[in-house]
Amino acid sequence: MTKTIALVVAAGCGSRTGGDIPKQYRRLGGKALLAHCLDHLRHPRIDGVRVVIGPGQEALYAGVAADLPPPVMGGAERRDSVRLGLEALATEAPDIVLIHDAARPFLPPVVVDRLLDALADHDGAVPVLGVVDTLARSGTMLGETVARDGLARVQTPQAFRFAAIWEAHQSFTGEATDDAQVARAAGIAVAAVAGDPMLEKLTYEEDFARAEERLAMLQVSRTGLGFDVHALAEGEELWLAGIRVPHEKGLKGHSDADVALHALTDAVLGAIGAGDIGDHFPPSDPQWRGASSDRFLEHARDLVEARGGRIDHVDLTIICEAPRIGPHKAAMRERIAGLLGLPLDRVSLKATTTERLGFAGRGEGIAAQAAATVRVPEDR
Repeated sequence: MTKTIALVVAAGCGSRTGGDIPKQYRRLGGKALLAHCLDHLRHPRIDGVRVVIGPGQEALYAGVAADLPPPVMGGAERRDSVRLGLEALATEAPDIVLIHDAARPFLPPVVVDRLLDALADHDGAVPVLGVVDTLARSGTMLGETVARDGLARVQTPQAFRFAAIWEAHQSFTGEATDDAQVARAAGIAVAAVAGDPMLEKLTYEEDFARAEERLAMLQVSRTGLGFDVHALAEGEELWLAGIRVPHEKGLKGHSDADVALHALTDAVLGAIGAGDIGDHFPPSDPQWRGASSDRFLEHARDLVEARGGRIDHVDLTIICEAPRIGPHKAAMRERIAGLLGLPLDRVSLKATTTERLGFAGRGEGIAAQAAATVRVPEDR
């Protein structure tokens, strides 16, 4: 049996992209770029994945890949990181290694098959795309054109017989932008297989914008509804939409009885078919007695993100005679937006009465209804 390991190089700082975290941990379609990369390495012909990270990135990595083996600490340059990753793999003695850049998150399964098939006759294989644009030298003015015949754009993952590429890296001196250069310097014949436009590297801000558009095209929109009711009682605090509201009575029930956040949580859970609050936080469990309902909504948000989805919009209606919601509406919207990580204009909050009819009209309780619109990958 052939053992194949994917080695993901994720040690860079991504300075050309900007931002306050390395680009491989930047959110794309609701989850980290590295998480997308790892998801696309789930392939029946890949037996395991190892990741090389940069110093100080341990906490970021743990938040993305807690189910993988501990990461390998990388070096100052990409080739240093690859060499250290291969060194760590040497004890596992894989037959084949796929060396992949985390900045190329959308790996089509067919490319993996092409690479591994090519290794039946070669010690190395890389995916390439032809050059279709006119090439010219450029400075402040456009210079002479360069012939594009016989040129190709080289992508990753790059596949090698492990023993061959490990030996090549150990003997290589100098600089290299990819592992095929190291392999060719050692006399390894590297086959070229068809690459894929989905493997374009994300480097600049506009690359991330295009990737977001691509993900949006692959997602479907879903809507969930939530409804909840709690009774008003003496001696209780009144929490609504994550805000403590001064009132002579408070709501009684599960956790802090925040009827607004409960309805909203059920709406988000419903949109992804994940049940309701009671399924995740049983009211019979004493640990949730008096707990902040913020935790419930954040949990629902995290479930959406774990599925590669994103929350587009939420709409909440609070139904009561008293207290008046108007003076607190702005703070409530801001609180919900903060909990869900949404811009304020994607959080709607309204209040209404029942014209003194029913339990709400008699001041016996407060109800809330909510709707949440999310997008999730189509194959989920």
